[in-house]
Amino acid sequence: MARVETTSSRPYHLVIFGASGFTGQFVVEEVARTASEGPKGSLKWAVAGRSKQKLEKVLEQAAGVLSKPELRTEVDVIVADVGEPDSLAAMCKQAVIVLNCVGPYRFFGEPVVKACVENGAHHIDISGEPQFLEGMQLNYSSQAAEKGVFVIGSCGFDSIPADMGVIYTRDQFRGTLTAVESFLTVGMGPEGGCIHDGTWQSAIYGFADSQKLQSLRRKFNHKPLPTVGSKLRRRGALFYSNEIQQYALPFMGSDPSVVKRSQRFLAEEHQATPVQYGAYAGVGGIGSIIRLMFAGMMFLLLVKFGWGRNLLIKYPEFFSFGMFSKAGPTRKQMEGSSFQFSFYGEGYTDGQDPTQGKPNAKIRTLVQGPEAGYVATPIAMVQAALTMLNEPAALPKTGGVYSPGAAFANTTLIDRLNKHGIQFSVI
Repeated sequence: MARVETTSSRPYHLVIFGASGFTGQFVVEEVARTASEGPKGSLKWAVAGRSKQKLEKVLEQAAGVLSKPELRTEVDVIVADVGEPDSLAAMCKQAVIVLNCVGPYRFFGEPVVKACVENGAHHIDISGEPQFLEGMQLNYSSQAAEKGVFVIGSCGFDSIPADMGVIYTRDQFRGTLTAVESFLTVGMGPEGGCIHDGTWQSAIYGFADSQKLQSLRRKFNHKPLPTVGSKLRRRGALFYSNEIQQYALPFMGSDPSVVKRSQRFLAEEHQATPVQYGAYAGVGGIGSIIRLMFAGMMFLLLVKFGWGRNLLIKYPEFFSFGMFSKAGPTRKQMEGSSFQFSFYGEGYTDGQDPTQGKPNAKIRTLVQGPEAGYVATPIAMVQAALTMLNEPAALPKTGGVYSPGAAFANTTLIDRLNKHGIQFSVI
């Protein structure tokens, strides 16, 4: 069972590393909002990062936004730097769980995971980078298991709504669920919206390194998961979706790889029927498609070359047609934004043999919530951490490197998310 108690030498339930970064500041506010949900109604936490001054400024900002002046004096500040292993070790020795908000994770993630595993702190991140996530599983899962440490990746919008959404759909289905497709749509308010360029940088390096991801996956020597029921048909590169009444394309993020890792774990460790999964995102009408095609062609051309990647990184707003920016969205833009995943599942009702004939039942579920990157992501990350702290017996039996679905399938995480504005429902 995961060790989640604080001690005199490990005084903090949570340490938010990278608290003064763009996403980190919103994680700080979310932890402050939900501190009463910690073990026995309280939560001891601290912020960490390179600059004491910036960290104090973030606490000052959170104190003002939340009308909680006590944050200025009651939350401790730890100075730690990815480039200084001793400072990371000192931070990890003091934490039950490190909430790691420092990305891109392909550059800055591994030293934090290593320090957590070596010093007995659990690690939760919000990475949407499959190469990092799967690399950590390959390199640290055995050591984490020996130490009783849980390293749980992709606990933000990437990929809790998708991963837990598939598990929710499976649990609501009366019978054996065999396949699910999800369709993501994003809503914007009158102020519009954008994404901070940290996510843009992760995408650039992810596409540039796609060959390395394939060679990394071969090292696992995984056997193919068995296909139960009809084989899920892949849709085209661009198609009109009757499900969401707009054009859609395959979802380019980490959700498919994260869901597959969860389904593999549940099949191998719990003999669950693996659910096939296809992920798609709505792109709107013809005007949106034309913009997307231009942006996509420029991106795919430039991402192949060092000079091209430098251009993409230097001018995110220009090359993404305003979708990404160095400033990130304003609070007003965040208030007007939302997301919705529609899940369409099929399978066999109780009493039907999944090895015989075509699926005979369908289910539709929704996961919907507030702005994805900086409202839903902190909610998901913090609720994942609170679930760990409050329900250690419901986690997998041993430590290791896990996806959210593998770690939280038997917990009340979905109920907790429902109470905090990320809603799971059956239609």
